[in-house]
Amino acid sequence: MRALSLCLLLLSARVASQAAPVEHLYDLPGNFRSPSDIALSPTGAVYVVDGLNHCIKSFDSNGKFLAAFGQKGSADGQFNYPLGLTVGASGKVYVADSGNHRIQIFDPAGQFLAKIDLPSRNGKLADPTDLVADEPAHACFIVDNDNHRILHYDLPTLKLKQILGTPGTKRREFHYPFAIAQTRERDLCVVEVLNTRVQVLNPEGLFVTFIGDWGVDKGQFYRPKGIAIDNQDHVYVSDSYLGVVQIFDTTGRFLELVTDPDTGKVKKFTTPMGLGVDSQRRLYVVEMTLNRVGVFRLLKETHP
Repeated sequence: MRALSLCLLLLSARVASQAAPVEHLYDLPGNFRSPSDIALSPTGAVYVVDGLNHCIKSFDSNGKFLAAFGQKGSADGQFNYPLGLTVGASGKVYVADSGNHRIQIFDPAGQFLAKIDLPSRNGKLADPTDLVADEPAHACFIVDNDNHRILHYDLPTLKLKQILGTPGTKRREFHYPFAIAQTRERDLCVVEVLNTRVQVLNPEGLFVTFIGDWGVDKGQFYRPKGIAIDNQDHVYVSDSYLGVVQIFDTTGRFLELVTDPDTGKVKKFTTPMGLGVDSQRRLYVVEMTLNRVGVFRLLKETHP
């Protein structure tokens, strides 16, 4: 812990001109148990994965609790330690039901619609941890963590189209990918926990660039876990070990660190995981071990 504190002190000393101050607005009232991910609907609804409660909880745009759906089990509409989720342009909710090795699809109210049972690799069961649903392009990209790959499904048929990536550390290779987000150009930004980077691929699976590398300085990661992309294509990445959130552009250039406006120092979170950024410049941060989802206002524009 002393080494971690030193790292944060060093970061704080270097961010004066690259700070993204945030104001805490409120916490979502979910009585969460190990929440892991968050997704924002085009209508303003907010959905949170409540992992140890084996359900999804929804809130309105002001943070008011709306409903919960799901319970522990393997039947349609039930979950076994879900980890990630996304919301399509239609408002449909797609959930990475990790312990059941599948994806489940729901309407905005949480009514079960369909599921995708994912294939194993060399006898190892699929481990879906996150996904994006590009409904206009009829594509769903699913992170298979344990098998170090991305599964590309056709949404109208729910059939597997291609497998992106193989185990490794080079371009188009993954080492425990965990989270994924998509840019306005439909490029895929994949958080790799043990490769300590974000790898960017185009929708065909061709390499575009890397964001970040191993380290404890600004622009580097120790244990990246969550990602969100705002409507200006700024890429927000959480580091669950360092407890920070950093901002990049889609070329991989470091822009800013999220900071505390009162102290001017790096804003310290506890095991930050899933992230979200809405059109009102509100930043949502899931802190898994604190069972908390905080909502913050970004106090200034991010500049390239």
